[in-house]
Amino acid sequence: MRVHIVNPSHFSFGTGFITPRWMYVLAAATPAKWGDPVLSDESLAPFDTDQLEKGDVVGIGLHTGNALVGYALGARARARGAWVVYGGSHPTLFPEEAHERGGAHAVVKGDGDIAWGQAIEDCVNGTPERIYDGGQVDSGKFRKARWDLIQREKYAWASVQTVRGCPKHCSFCSVWRTDGRDPRQRGVNPVIEEIVELRRLGFRFIALADDNFYPVTLGDLETANRREDKTRYNELKALRDERFELMALMAKLPSDLNFFTQITMESAEDPEFLDAMKAARIRGALVGIEAVTPEGLKDVYKDFNLAGEELVERLQTFRKHGVYVLGSFIFGLPSDRPGTFDATAELAKRADITFAQFVTLTPFPGTLDHEQWEREEGDNMPMVDGIPVSRHWLIPQTRRPKLLTPHPVMTGEQIRLGTQNVWNNFYSLKASWKRSDILIALRNRVAFVVASKVMLHAFGNTGLSTDSARASRATQLGGIGFSLLQKMFSARPMPDLQVPTA
Repeated sequence: MRVHIVNPSHFSFGTGFITPRWMYVLAAATPAKWGDPVLSDESLAPFDTDQLEKGDVVGIGLHTGNALVGYALGARARARGAWVVYGGSHPTLFPEEAHERGGAHAVVKGDGDIAWGQAIEDCVNGTPERIYDGGQVDSGKFRKARWDLIQREKYAWASVQTVRGCPKHCSFCSVWRTDGRDPRQRGVNPVIEEIVELRRLGFRFIALADDNFYPVTLGDLETANRREDKTRYNELKALRDERFELMALMAKLPSDLNFFTQITMESAEDPEFLDAMKAARIRGALVGIEAVTPEGLKDVYKDFNLAGEELVERLQTFRKHGVYVLGSFIFGLPSDRPGTFDATAELAKRADITFAQFVTLTPFPGTLDHEQWEREEGDNMPMVDGIPVSRHWLIPQTRRPKLLTPHPVMTGEQIRLGTQNVWNNFYSLKASWKRSDILIALRNRVAFVVASKVMLHAFGNTGLSTDSARASRATQLGGIGFSLLQKMFSARPMPDLQVPTA
């Protein structure tokens, strides 16, 4: 009997950008008596179900975007006589769907750090439970990823998680429901040990794969401090102090390490925190900007962000403190108009945003947007091949509408073309080369331009292309780019690197 852990994907690039860390965490959660699990990342190459034998256990991790291809894979695996177990954010929200569509024997809801091992044992004994509720495990029980199983040459960047959950409640995001609003922060030492292990392997670019690296704002502390009972204040203060302790130790790591993370806009109000990020060589951060107008921010329950010129100044604050922004924008909000595309592109330019992603509004399950959409449409929800559009992840991509929810003044094709034009203009060769002036060495500037083109082809064109031929071409170009980046971003291994101490 063998255990397989599979990351399904519509696109196989040959080389990956960032390691899918969850696979290596589940590998650590696999009971040792069953041997090392076989890890298969379909963003590298398709999984061959013919290798499966009767009695093997196959764990399939799903988010909403890869649910359909994952269900097809699971059905093939079950036909081969394997036990099929699903987990991830999407099965956490729709456990029965995995049984109905994907041939599941079992589904693990929530965290798999503990429940995955039990699911394997039960499958081997022939008595899997229909649903395992992994819940939200305490941070002290988080598994450290088994990076000894990685194919180093297959990825440009590694990934480490420092915290799960996010205290915000943005209308388009389900994280606060699947992972909780109370940040579960890993201890400093396990994080540093994992980073050192990755640098020993030759990784020098590491994504801190957190829902929100800045889980405690200054406003949170001020609010808690006004209470007579200081219990909550002390809890938040301890979390904040641990962030600074972590960054202080990261600053002691080899100087060629570069980190990137995800934070909220409010961190720009905290210069002490930004300065600590700079010292820790956290070079950049994905910041959810979403919209550039007050109306757009209200559409997504993100009133805590700024708009207009105030937004430009706030974003420039990051750069002044040495943290470069990957801005995330959403098009297709009810308040958007034809001029929104140019206004967003112009703001991104004036705010000195280093990288950006531009996505069309997609109400994902588990979000307030999705609930409101289904409630408002009711029995009038459009159908495609007998599937309601609100279950868009079950519709093949070639048949899926480019714009899911009706817009008051623009067609879906207008929004698709407007979004694609912003992608193309932002990542043009001229614009990318100009933004690369944040770097000095020619080699680094070339790497920056290559990374920009990879962003366009792998994340822009594949998702917005109107036909499979264009998506296929974008996938090929993205694969070439990932391969180049892997070579540019790798470093000589440091097998004797020691773990720094406080």
